[in-house]
Amino acid sequence: MAYPDKVLGSDEEVVEHLHPHWITLVPATLWFFVICVAAGLGIGYAPDGKPWHLVVIVVVIVAAVVLLVWRSITPWIQWRTTHYVFTTHRVLIRRGVLRRTGRDIALQRISDVAFVQSLWDRIVKAGTVTIESAGEHGKEQLTDVPRSEQQQQLLNRLIEQDSARRARDAQGPPAQSASQPSAPLPPGYPTTQYSQPYPPESRRG
Repeated sequence: MAYPDKVLGSDEEVVEHLHPHWITLVPATLWFFVICVAAGLGIGYAPDGKPWHLVVIVVVIVAAVVLLVWRSITPWIQWRTTHYVFTTHRVLIRRGVLRRTGRDIALQRISDVAFVQSLWDRIVKAGTVTIESAGEHGKEQLTDVPRSEQQQQLLNRLIEQDSARRARDAQGPPAQSASQPSAPLPPGYPTTQYSQPYPPESRRG
């Protein structure tokens, strides 16, 4: 079972599952093409001569691999392993691969949700969502959230719905009506209701 389904409660549902905005991958993609082109040129213009030619090719390939891992592959992995999950009960945040970090914030503990957008964020429809909650680590920032304004409104609605659900659960099930018997009547039990305390006696002929 994949994340986040494996960590959900029995009555919990995923409402929104997000990764950071795809715009964060643009630099990594550009670096990929730049490094590949530079490596190709380095190999193509390697000096002639049997010993030096092979050494230059090996150095270029090793340098290209290191740069690709650092500038291109690592950002892609970080993007893929960063999760912002909104459920009917809480907000789940997961980051990292080797050094994994995570935080779960119950909706009932959230006191405020805000978002911030720069001019560039408004163009690409992203932003930073800040969640204020009770506890030692009271503030959590979700960076590069797609459609940050809509996500802020969604969180506020989920908080209201969670509060209403908890209020209903606190009230308990509705009381049983007194007019309805709590158990079926035994066979032969008179079910006719009279307006007088006792049924009228029959007249003698």
